[in-house]
Amino acid sequence: MASTKPPPPAARAHAQPLSRPQASSLISRFFSTPTPLYLSATLLRLILLLYGLHQDANSAIKYTDIDYLVFTDAARSVSRSHSPYDRETYRYTPLLAWLLLPTAWSTASPLGNAALFAFGKGVFAVADLVAGWLIERILISGVGDGGKGKGMDPATARKFAAIWLLNPMVATISTRGSSEGLLGVLVMALLWAVLSKRIPLAGLLLGFGVHFKIYPFIYAPAIVWWMDDERLGRPRTATADPQTVFEKVRRFITPARLDLALVSLGTFSSLNILMYTLYGTPFITHTYLHHVTRVDHRHNFSPYNIQLYLASATPASSGLRIESVAFIPQLLLSCVLIPLITAKADLATSMLAQTFAFVTFNKVCTSQYFLWYMVFLPLYLPRSSFLRNKRLGLAALLLWIAGQAAWLQQGYELEFLGTSTFVPGLWVSSLAFFLVNCWILGVIIGDVGK
Repeated sequence: MASTKPPPPAARAHAQPLSRPQASSLISRFFSTPTPLYLSATLLRLILLLYGLHQDANSAIKYTDIDYLVFTDAARSVSRSHSPYDRETYRYTPLLAWLLLPTAWSTASPLGNAALFAFGKGVFAVADLVAGWLIERILISGVGDGGKGKGMDPATARKFAAIWLLNPMVATISTRGSSEGLLGVLVMALLWAVLSKRIPLAGLLLGFGVHFKIYPFIYAPAIVWWMDDERLGRPRTATADPQTVFEKVRRFITPARLDLALVSLGTFSSLNILMYTLYGTPFITHTYLHHVTRVDHRHNFSPYNIQLYLASATPASSGLRIESVAFIPQLLLSCVLIPLITAKADLATSMLAQTFAFVTFNKVCTSQYFLWYMVFLPLYLPRSSFLRNKRLGLAALLLWIAGQAAWLQQGYELEFLGTSTFVPGLWVSSLAFFLVNCWILGVIIGDVGK
């Protein structure tokens, strides 16, 4: 008589798709230890690096970002004891050219040359991974709960860190040769140092970060405002509340705040003096002053795009131009209003909102800049309205993507097909994307303290 026993569990598993509990179990096992997540993130970047080598060798449209060619050309100049600023359009600290010196070395093997050329991309990809690890550490330490000390369990922290580590946009930008991943490491290390109350280290990282790329200076007001005695674990002295402005200022200037200011200013100044001694005025002109007067309009999502295009075609005049004062609303929001409103309640979300405002209101806004605020998303999302209200989160994501897609479609017609899409197409899509970002920024600021 034939057996009527049901098939063993393994056979049933092969015969039918995974149920929801089984899929949930697989996800839980994936995040239960660090190895699967970081191995997957590494493989993603390795695959993109190899694909990039193939596309560069076989396609007229190159995978490698034009900025990476600028970096490597500057590194080649440095390797010959020349200035990195001999390479036209190099607008960065010489430290970046020094870091990429191996790209200037040559070997007998063509494969070796290709590997050396991709050295900097590998550095940027590794920086992505380290930034992801720092995100995980910060979430476990408690910043995911507004810095109140109620940290996540490691598995949950890794799920949120995966938003950065497994993000294809992050991996693609780094493996194409953009150096923004290095900023992700510096900024996450700065936040970790502040929350860990390692003030001298925080000052060192802040000074180094501002030298490397100017924009991290916006975090100084938020950090200083956040650093009261209670958060640093120091008992508040039982004295009367200050009445005069002088007393309030004296109470505000604590030893910790002085340490942060002196160390960060000393680091920033020392690096600048060293670079000025080595490379003279071109260092100041190209690394700092250029960003005040730049009129880049290509691949620029900013509403100032059309104005910058017109300005680039006309000589500078003595009159006041709108792009020359674009920094006023940008800095007012990111350096004054947002820190005052949000920093004491949640430093990580404050830094996200500051960065989001800085990028949104910047006169030059490119895809690489989006990584500046995306690195904060895993710290913000656990308690965000976008996660509590799935429809709101999905709407924000779709509108953010659609805004970029609309601009890119108009930009493609302009740059590749030669169709004049400046008005209304490019201008309207820039305004639409700007308004979407303003709405998202409003939600982020509204989430602070909830």
